[in-house]
Amino acid sequence: MPAPSEAHLLLLAGPQVQPLLTPDAVLASVREAFLLHSQGQGRLFPVVRERLATGGVFGIKSGDVEAQALLGFKAAGFWPQNRSRGGEPHQATVMLFDPASGRPTCLIDGNAITTARTGAAGRLGLELLARPDSTRLCVFGTGIQARVQLDLALDLLPAIVEVRYATSRGIPDPAFEAALAGRCAAIHVTDPDAAVAASDIVITATPGGGPLFSADAVRPGTHVNAVGTDTRGKRELPAGLLGRARVFVDDREQHRQIGEGQWADTHDVVEFGDLLAGTEPIARTETDLTVFDMTGLALQDLTVARMLYRRAIEEGHGTQIPWPW
Repeated sequence: MPAPSEAHLLLLAGPQVQPLLTPDAVLASVREAFLLHSQGQGRLFPVVRERLATGGVFGIKSGDVEAQALLGFKAAGFWPQNRSRGGEPHQATVMLFDPASGRPTCLIDGNAITTARTGAAGRLGLELLARPDSTRLCVFGTGIQARVQLDLALDLLPAIVEVRYATSRGIPDPAFEAALAGRCAAIHVTDPDAAVAASDIVITATPGGGPLFSADAVRPGTHVNAVGTDTRGKRELPAGLLGRARVFVDDREQHRQIGEGQWADTHDVVEFGDLLAGTEPIARTETDLTVFDMTGLALQDLTVARMLYRRAIEEGHGTQIPWPW
């Protein structure tokens, strides 16, 4: 450990982060985060998630892994008005700390981290919970996260030949369809219930403005990756669906407080890390209706950030600035 007078803070801006986020490394980091949570080695501190007078939503997710000297937080949120300025509405910043001294070691643009780790979590959800013979998928949303979730789904499940998609404005998205050219048929839909009923997999990746389809539209055997609900008041899934489904969550408390569980009174849940750890059996049948409610773990942000920090130090990326104390 350097002397206090020789300490430095590593800065990783967005363009410096993206090349370091290799899919395999992100997937391994996210898998580790789920396992740390399942095994009780990683702590999640209370989530901050508040609406602002500016129209934005500001949140903090933080935690630590004592045995690995891993400590940090992600400050993130959603500012829809950024679109009118040509900017990205999702904003995130991750900071890692030395738990022995409390001094910051690394400050990272967290936008790409959030996108990549959420995509990796969704991929793991499909790997363990979706039927491998799934051929038809329905996605709600055409933004960055919807595209990442869909791209990983198509890589994982090559039998998918048809993607139905719904947009917030109810009109086709030519750029979205162009990105799928040669990989599968892309069909814009205006009847969400019919699209869901015709699909083996449903992915919801929207700002969470309300239920996107009817519970009765979801057939037995369908798997749902629910991505967009991560704040009090947000919702994507309809009333009655969770009561019919086998429900899997990244964290039980977050599911109840800021996830889809805030809208349902009674239903059993299984934490996803327990599936990866083997402490809970999967045993999926052909007629099971499964839901993975993804509220996002601070540990995912921290394990990915640590991977980036180590690679940046080893390979000479980022900007080191003096940070004496």
